[in-house]
Amino acid sequence: MAIKGSCLCGKVTFEIDNASGPFEICHCSRCRKVTGSHGVPAIGVATADYRMLTGADQVRYFSAPILNSPPAYTATFCATCGSPVPEPDPEGDWFEICAGLFDDPLDIRPDKHIYVEFTPGWDKISDGLPQYTREELYKLRGENQD
Repeated sequence: MAIKGSCLCGKVTFEIDNASGPFEICHCSRCRKVTGSHGVPAIGVATADYRMLTGADQVRYFSAPILNSPPAYTATFCATCGSPVPEPDPEGDWFEICAGLFDDPLDIRPDKHIYVEFTPGWDKISDGLPQYTREELYKLRGENQD
């Protein structure tokens, strides 16, 4: 059974077959700025399990300057309401969708906080989930930091 999601105005709708994870809460400054929140809870989804149903023509892109290495940080959002939305045709094997966009219940819970060194002083992480800095996350994933 598909899990449906949408933006605030409902012009962009999508569905996934499975919320496979990981389910990370990102505290980097860019994720905080794009949502105006303390962090972004995002769920990993296999690209093959995702379908945009309506509103592909409403999706807009903003690519922020590269800070460390490519690729650039790209935000995708609804042109009408400004909600962050998934790309119509994501590349790669998997990508992330903001958890707050799902309309249907999810059978998955957050598993970690990432980029915790950017957590603002007014925010305290107290849920007991593992916490990873950028460096620790790259080591965990076996990725190069350059």
